[in-house]
Amino acid sequence: MQSDLDRFDQAILDVLSAEGRISVTDLAARIGLSKTPTQTRLKRLERDGVITGYRAMLDPIRIGRDHVAFVEVKLTDTREAALAAFNAAVRKVPEIEQCHMVAAGFDYLLKVRTADMTAYRRVLAEEISTLPHVAQTSTFVAMQAVKEGGV
Repeated sequence: MQSDLDRFDQAILDVLSAEGRISVTDLAARIGLSKTPTQTRLKRLERDGVITGYRAMLDPIRIGRDHVAFVEVKLTDTREAALAAFNAAVRKVPEIEQCHMVAAGFDYLLKVRTADMTAYRRVLAEEISTLPHVAQTSTFVAMQAVKEGGV
């Protein structure tokens, strides 16, 4: 699919990844096309699933969720059914901001965002440790976010 993206499509994606609320008129001016072809390309990128949605970027400190922990998770079983059960359960835990299956000495790396250490300990005990097939966890607490948000 990426080979089907020309320089205008890529420019649209670059601008939108930094400024998701930009108007089509301003987007068109930024990428060097008129409004109608820009809008047509934007609709195609959405329809084809290249653009999967738009969201607000929230300041975690202002909403009381500035405690970040990264959690290594080892499973007792890594067959496909066990992985599927773990994946489905992870999606239901709102404090788990990201979950990645990794090729390492553990199976998954989670990014967990909570208000403070007390809230994190509750999430670890009541949510993460009770996920299907969890054998072991290790927590690493972030001291400072140097770069977040992908931009």
